[in-house]
Amino acid sequence: MPIDIVVNGQPQSAPEGQTLLGLLRQLRLDPARVAVELDRCIIKQPLWAETVLRPGAQLEIVQFVGGG
Repeated sequence: MPIDIVVNGQPQSAPEGQTLLGLLRQLRLDPARVAVELDRCIIKQPLWAETVLRPGAQLEIVQFVGGG
């Protein structure tokens, strides 16, 4: 059953039991190029695979962009 979450201010659905890493893959984001805040707490990359999203989770995902 899907759960409702918010990603960068936009409502989204995710499968129940979805991990943070799974969400990044679902959104087709390169985990090496993003930082993630979950419910106002920065989550370090080693914890992404074990961090399960809860209904109503508020995420901010920032992509790093290179340039010069």
